[in-house]
Amino acid sequence: MESFPTIHTNFWDATIAVPVVLIVTEIIKLILPIPRTMIPTVATLIGLIISIFFAHRGDLGAGIFMGFFYGNAAVGAFSSLKISLIAFKKRKNKKSSSNIQSP
Repeated sequence: MESFPTIHTNFWDATIAVPVVLIVTEIIKLILPIPRTMIPTVATLIGLIISIFFAHRGDLGAGIFMGFFYGNAAVGAFSSLKISLIAFKKRKNKKSSSNIQSP
C-alpha cells in the first residue's frame, strides 16, 4: 500500500503562487475569448503548470496536489472578492438612495 506524498507548503504558496495564477488567468481572459464556464479549468491548468514545473519540481504527487490547490484557491479568491464588491456596491447605493429621500 502506497502512502500519500509528503507535501511541504510554505509562505510562497499563499503569497505568490495563488496571486500569480489569479493574475495570469485574468490576463488570459482579456486576450482570449474563453467562455465563463471554462475559467475555473483554465485557472486549474495554470496552477498545475506552475506547481509541477516550478514550485514542486521533482515531486509529481506534490506538484499535482498543490497545482489543484493553487487553481482552486485563485478561483475562490476571485469569486469571494467579486461577491464582496457587489454587496458593498449594493449597500452603498442603498444608503445613498435613502439619504436622498429623507427630508
